[in-house]
Amino acid sequence: MDVPTRPQILDMLTVGEPLALFVAQQPGDLAAVDNFQRFAAGAELNVATGLARLGLRVAYLSKVGEDSFGHFVRCTLDAEAIDTRYLLTDPQHGTGFMLKGRTADGSDPPIEYHRRGSAASHLGLADWQSLHAGAAFPARHLHLTGITPALSASTRELVFELASQARAAGASVSFDPNLRPRLWPSEAAMVECVNALASHAGGTVLPGLTEGRVLTGLQHPQDIADFYLRRGAQRVLVKLAAQGAYFADAQGCSAMLAAQVVSQVIDPVGAGDGFAVGVISALLEGLDLADACARGNAIGARVLQFSGDAEGLPTRAQLQQESQQG
Repeated sequence: MDVPTRPQILDMLTVGEPLALFVAQQPGDLAAVDNFQRFAAGAELNVATGLARLGLRVAYLSKVGEDSFGHFVRCTLDAEAIDTRYLLTDPQHGTGFMLKGRTADGSDPPIEYHRRGSAASHLGLADWQSLHAGAAFPARHLHLTGITPALSASTRELVFELASQARAAGASVSFDPNLRPRLWPSEAAMVECVNALASHAGGTVLPGLTEGRVLTGLQHPQDIADFYLRRGAQRVLVKLAAQGAYFADAQGCSAMLAAQVVSQVIDPVGAGDGFAVGVISALLEGLDLADACARGNAIGARVLQFSGDAEGLPTRAQLQQESQQG
């Protein structure tokens, strides 16, 4: 008689909304662009892709529509070796998509989102319970962002519960605020929920400097980090764009780490997700916070030099080769 084997534990689980991304192939007003290149996107999906390319076992919890965009997203996850056991198909609601412009000077491009009422916004705790059926938490690490709880009341309930389950199981948690003000009814509602989730999740908090100022009312990276450390975070890394990053932990270790020099910025979108990939992967490998921050800076800088949100995320071989060259 065959003895059933226990499924191998995942390195990371994340939850979010996948989008079909159409990137303009020439600069200018989106209304005047004739040619676009298609990718799959979403902050959490970018992080899942980056970790999978580094050889980690990653699963993505979400819903897509029963449509061509949904099929494209599913095929993209399969191609990136991202586990789709928790990717549901919703026949009643469609897959969201977004249009992204191109700039000639590397500045932030214009972006239009078409996601209201998407399949992912109907994801909820009941879906997770039916998929998971009370089993042990399936991953060593959970990655959350502030986007998912903004999608709907049901996704908000889900992410808080996932954070509780991960912490109860002894899994580590990372949280990137990834503020999207247009998804929230007000800035006050956004600040309240995002800060509550950061405190609830504990673990590693990854705000950008501008985000941190909005969320805390404080100006300096050190003060922003202290704000979250006082509220239960174990470590905080504040992204400072071209200035690098500031990191601090609950044991009193802190430092500023300079950014890697980039000769030409092609597209800044996704660099923060690349930073998260570097930090999470390094911490899962047992590296210290300084080395994790350095890897985050390196991958974030690499992403800046590619079009598409995830195109610059490296494989393990590319990361090692560029590390040796650096």
